Amino acid sequence: MKIAVTQFVTLDGVSQGPGSAEEDPSDGFTRGGWFVPYLEESFVRQTSQWLDLADGLLLGRRTYEAFARDWPQIAEPDPFTARMNALPKYVVTDTLEHGTWSPTTVLRGDLAATVGALKKEPGGELQVHGSARLAASLLDAGLVDGLRLAVAPVIAGQGRRLLSGQVDRGLRLLDQRTTPAGLVVLEYEVTGPAPYADYDGVEPLGEGAGTR
Repeated sequence: MKIAVTQFVTLDGVSQGPGSAEEDPSDGFTRGGWFVPYLEESFVRQTSQWLDLADGLLLGRRTYEAFARDWPQIAEPDPFTARMNALPKYVVTDTLEHGTWSPTTVLRGDLAATVGALKKEPGGELQVHGSARLAASLLDAGLVDGLRLAVAPVIAGQGRRLLSGQVDRGLRLLDQRTTPAGLVVLEYEVTGPAPYADYDGVEPLGEGAGTR
């Protein structure tokens, strides 16, 4: 399976509490709900198509507990409820003994070993939603295959940021688009270490280039 990180972020990279003020007020975060003003039908269709690619959800403990609390209570006809509740859930934690949101598997121990073994299983995508710390650790470990970002036109000014890892990564842009409400949707493939170069000036144009 491939690991795909799907995240809603602000322009300053905050991924905490996109859905409501009460979603995740941890660490004193008071600006939750910043993503909701930019939701509209075309983006809901897009996220539904992404979820169609999932054969499982890979979550950190904090996000898992919030999802396990909320998703079983969301009634149809929400377009995601049945799939979110039915998909296999894998929670990376050393503090939970078992999951309450069936079907759940608790992954303990070394991240590279446990998630790496899961990646070798046949299937489509293991999708990371929320779970900013887990996403950063997975990127650092070289386990992420793809990154999908929906960037909201807002600066939160506080909160946990998504791309807070310690290892550099290079990305290849696969797709980009904007929604009617102003979200910028970016899809990347993770290519390995980030490339670097020194600026030596603009390459000269070839003979005859730029003339008519």
